Amino acid sequence: MRIIAASNRDLDDAVERGTFREDLLYRLQVFDILLPPLRDRLSDIPLLAQQFLADCAQAMNRRTPGLRDDALDALLAHDWPGNVRELRNVLERAAILSDGDIECRHLSLRPKMRAPSSSRHLSIVERGTIERVLHETGWNKSRTARRLGLTRTQLYGRLKRYGLETDSADVALV
Repeated sequence: MRIIAASNRDLDDAVERGTFREDLLYRLQVFDILLPPLRDRLSDIPLLAQQFLADCAQAMNRRTPGLRDDALDALLAHDWPGNVRELRNVLERAAILSDGDIECRHLSLRPKMRAPSSSRHLSIVERGTIERVLHETGWNKSRTARRLGLTRTQLYGRLKRYGLETDSADVALV
């Protein structure tokens, strides 16, 4: 038997905090695969959308609908907080609502959330932004600092504050 597990949490950090069992981590952690969130892999959306629409069409005994340009633009502009599951659900709903090709009006996309106002929430937003830019720059700290408009010293301080000194990205355990 082989177990494939995925997490959107840093499990090493969870073990340190005592919220995840260390022995379980060692039993599961044979090979880590970094898979960035969908918002960081926009080029995957057209292919995923095509496959999800084909799956829906087959389940409903219909022809596979196409995806109009306005719908694709809306999909590419969305944040995807629910990742690939959200994309699949949005497209399944659109396939049910449409009689032909999927248009923007068939998509049920949640509006972007406004940034929370409390300092605790702002820290979460700042950490997420820094982590996203680190991923985009391949963890190149000089380029990350430039893109964020920070000095390297300021970036290093924030990396330490948020526990991002090393690549602590989301992991999938295999």
